[in-house]
Amino acid sequence: MDKGAPIGLVLGVIFIVISILLEGEIGSFINAASIMIVFGGLFAALIISFPLEKVIEGFKAMGLIFKESTIQPSNLIIEINDLAQAARREGLLVLEEKAQSMEDPFLKKGIMLMVDGTDPELIRDILETELSFMQDRHQEKHSFWETVADYGPAWGMIGTLIGLVNMLGALTDPSTLGPKMAVALITTFYGSVLANFLATPTSNKLKAKTATEVLARQMMIEGLLSIQAGENPRVIEEKLKAFLDPASRETVAEGGGE
Repeated sequence: MDKGAPIGLVLGVIFIVISILLEGEIGSFINAASIMIVFGGLFAALIISFPLEKVIEGFKAMGLIFKESTIQPSNLIIEINDLAQAARREGLLVLEEKAQSMEDPFLKKGIMLMVDGTDPELIRDILETELSFMQDRHQEKHSFWETVADYGPAWGMIGTLIGLVNMLGALTDPSTLGPKMAVALITTFYGSVLANFLATPTSNKLKAKTATEVLARQMMIEGLLSIQAGENPRVIEEKLKAFLDPASRETVAEGGGE
């Protein structure tokens, strides 16, 4: 599990609750009408903006922020280096057996294409096409949460305007102005929290995970094509290290990649 996401959510809730309790009470920030206009209006806008199945997929994608990335670029270099050494000792066909035990379908596909004697340029074209469509699929999830971040404050403002209209309609009773103003502002609070505490951070975390996965896929492509070309494993390792920052390169050295 990615510990950052749950820790951040818990800390955010704690800070918000404590700040409310320091000056007031939780009950003052719970209003059914405000919840209905912000969250109900947001959902209505989302199903207008996206097909219903995409809305469902978008909400499910939030679960990905809690999952640890299964691909670590530094570990990937060591794995590709092992494949390069095996291919150098016993030939490319030995990689077919190793591919059967691999969990990553992208790497497995690349190895099988290589073992089948597919032209290097065709291998690159196939894998890069798959990578491109993977990025498009991920971009849909990013766009969904970016839309949530845009719509949340907007619906909060709509709720505030509704509350202000109701407040102005009750000017003949000054005693109701304070409570009605508070209710009007709560919708803005809901929309802002939704956008800045949930939607935007979710979108950013998904983008970061996509960037890591894209980097790993690019490394796989370069590594496999280098193995197919018969390059020295040390040369392949140094080539793949170029994808990493200096600190991550040290991790590869400590892991024993040769």
